[in-house]
Amino acid sequence: MPRLNYAAIDIGSNAVRLLIKSISSNAKDKNQFKKIMLLRVPLRLGFDIFSEGVLSERKARKLLRLMKAYRHLMKIYDVCSYRACATSAMRDAKNGSEIIKEISKETGINIEIIGGSEEARIIYSNHLECMADRHGAYLYVDVGGGSTEINFLKEGELLSSVSYNIGTVRLLTGKVRDDEWIRMQHDLERLSTQAKQINIIGSGGNINKIYRMASVKNVLKQSMPVSSVREVYNQLNTLSVEERMNQYALKPDRADVIVPAAEIFLRIAELVHADHILVPVIGLADGIIDELYTMSLNNK
Repeated sequence: MPRLNYAAIDIGSNAVRLLIKSISSNAKDKNQFKKIMLLRVPLRLGFDIFSEGVLSERKARKLLRLMKAYRHLMKIYDVCSYRACATSAMRDAKNGSEIIKEISKETGINIEIIGGSEEARIIYSNHLECMADRHGAYLYVDVGGGSTEINFLKEGELLSSVSYNIGTVRLLTGKVRDDEWIRMQHDLERLSTQAKQINIIGSGGNINKIYRMASVKNVLKQSMPVSSVREVYNQLNTLSVEERMNQYALKPDRADVIVPAAEIFLRIAELVHADHILVPVIGLADGIIDELYTMSLNNK
């Protein structure tokens, strides 16, 4: 039975990912997707952009080489449809459009710089269908290198979708403005009055790593108490990046950003009085592929 391969490229502030998924041509729904490949390369574009306002020539060359490699991989896997999205860092880069034009010219890959609200919408888009329990109120929170996307869902309905320029790389480079924290605080305090209990669905590599490190968690429900996030944060915050790598076998590009990620999740949990964080393994790239597949069905 023939299978169709779809791909998503997620150009983030910390890493650049290629996800390829396969599905039978006569599949009944998108839950039948199988992951073929996931590549993650920590180019760390945000460290240039949030400090200098532009992507350096060195990093731009690396991004071009990576897109050439991803193009070849998509050809090898006979990808029938793809979408490439760049998020917070490239939104801020003064030379972002120029670099994307050069990549398109050299590789044929067309990269879209998507806005924060579009990023938030894609991230949550297919998770609702995967939720076993749609009752109650949830914040779908994706903490990236350059921004944090927050979707508020109540009884299975999306009520708000907001993006904040608060991310792990921005925090490490001292580029998060106080008024952005205040904006998030006001928004979340308002949301907390709309439900008796709000819990968090966490997205992103950092919260997945924190979940794996947590001593207390519910593996069946893929959740952990907020106190477990606090425990991991306290363990790591007193250590240097090198000590985190040595004691917890963290990669260099994870060891520095995991602490500010935990800080962001803890702040959000405190503001909405959340008890637990659900940690499904899903993100922007998954949402992109789901939308590509849905569009293909609608075009039949």
